[in-house]
Amino acid sequence: MIQILLGTFLLSSTWSAKAAHEGEEKFNPGTFILDHIADSYEWHIITYKGHHVSIPLPVILYSKQSGVHVFMASKFHHGAQSHNGFFIAPEGHPNKGKIVEEATGVRPALDLSISKTVFSLLLSVAILLWIFLSVAKTYKRRSDQAPKGLQSWMEPLILFVRDDVARPAIGPKYKRYMPYLLTIFFFILLNNMMGLIPFFPFGANVTGNIAVTLVLASITFVITTFSTNKSYWLHIINPPGVPVWLKLPIPLMPVIELMQVFIKPFVLMIRLFANIVAGHFVAIGFFSLIFLFSSLYGTAMGYGVSVVSVLFTVFMTFLDMLVGFIQAYVFTLLSALYFGMAAPEHHS
Repeated sequence: MIQILLGTFLLSSTWSAKAAHEGEEKFNPGTFILDHIADSYEWHIITYKGHHVSIPLPVILYSKQSGVHVFMASKFHHGAQSHNGFFIAPEGHPNKGKIVEEATGVRPALDLSISKTVFSLLLSVAILLWIFLSVAKTYKRRSDQAPKGLQSWMEPLILFVRDDVARPAIGPKYKRYMPYLLTIFFFILLNNMMGLIPFFPFGANVTGNIAVTLVLASITFVITTFSTNKSYWLHIINPPGVPVWLKLPIPLMPVIELMQVFIKPFVLMIRLFANIVAGHFVAIGFFSLIFLFSSLYGTAMGYGVSVVSVLFTVFMTFLDMLVGFIQAYVFTLLSALYFGMAAPEHHS
């Protein structure tokens, strides 16, 4: 199976490299990489001899001038045409890759379109619901029996989050946070794995989208804030064990302690985003060497480099699988630590 996938991957890459070499436009690896990790309104499959094959996604817009518009992204003809007074902003536009209004040149008042990221996010939610509802039914039906099937795969991961993440980091009150910690762990893990599968309906860069990581970190921040007690805020306003001259007359340490309240979710957001994007950058960077060498030195060189390039890409894919699991674990662990620190035991 792996050999077939690699063979198909190799042939498609060299055919695309040949097309790029024969065309007039010089291959730009930076644009190639950014286009593959960026969000879009259609799911691009392949480009062969200048012809784009893609799956259009629904576009849902609201404009203050013209009201509600619902149509498929195919109406834009891969960004070459406008439709109903809207067009996809080209290279050089401040809103490159986004839908803007022809009349004003700015974004519509509301864009609820199903982009690649949104579609993949909804798909991952549907998969998670199916997995956990199936496992829950199995537990009810086989309450006194050994785990079986999907249940036997999920139970070790659930126990791992409970025994090695939540309980040590939070303490006796860990159970109230378990639903969120399990949700965030499996959501990030599944989307990390789905992002590594290079064909529809997978391959979207969900956890490498900073808007997604911002929302995840914000949820952790909100839960942390509502989990605090009086002792937590007293430690911020009057940190124990700190010399008085660092508190008065200039409240240096209280300001630093207050800043870290907002820095912690920011770190969560950037860490997940940066690690996933970096993995995609490196993997696609190795893959783009095929096109680059073919464009510079001819198709024969593209064939030669493709062997090494695909091998490195496969290696990076396996490494990204490990990174994907680690990032899901780190995000969940840090969230649990923040919950545990939000309600410290008061010591007189």
